[in-house]
Amino acid sequence: MIGLVDYGLGNLEAFASIYRRLGVEARRLTDPAELATADRLILPGVGAFDWAMARLHESGLREALDEAVLERAIPVLGVCVGMQMMLDSSEEGSLPGLGWITGHVARIDAGHGLPLPHMGWNDPRLADDPLFAGLDDPRFYFLHSFGAVPAARQTSIAEADYGSRFCCAVRRDHIAGVQFHPEKSHHWGVRLLANFAAIDIA
Repeated sequence: MIGLVDYGLGNLEAFASIYRRLGVEARRLTDPAELATADRLILPGVGAFDWAMARLHESGLREALDEAVLERAIPVLGVCVGMQMMLDSSEEGSLPGLGWITGHVARIDAGHGLPLPHMGWNDPRLADDPLFAGLDDPRFYFLHSFGAVPAARQTSIAEADYGSRFCCAVRRDHIAGVQFHPEKSHHWGVRLLANFAAIDIA
């Protein structure tokens, strides 16, 4: 079962709808005890980093999330700010992140007079990773001004260009995250979410 971590942020119904079409069980999880029932977790996020971290703490789910991901090694996929929260800190705020992936979050260097936020479709370069299996010439939908800067180069598994190159997906063992929105990215996003549900990313 795919557990959709419901701490008040993110379009969980979009993920649930995709998984219904794929025939994969997915449920919103709002209680810490429910996290123990999930085989995999999706951590969504929208808005500012500190706002998202504060909402997660207020939800009472933080400790159970750490236990599921760090102690039981449940595969997890962070999306947008959900990915950013997986790192240690962000230039956008002052609260610490989850610290699951060593690194920080920084404002992307758009350059060439390009506006922020970076909003719309982009075609990232993907590493050879099982999360991206079967994705040919993918395009994903982005809406962000900040991005992940992982400390270990090999942790970055996708990059995109918006005036300059930036990391748009990370993975360390069973912990993965994408800056873009697969739930808004048509068949490419559906394929990525299907991959996450089906493959061993440990």
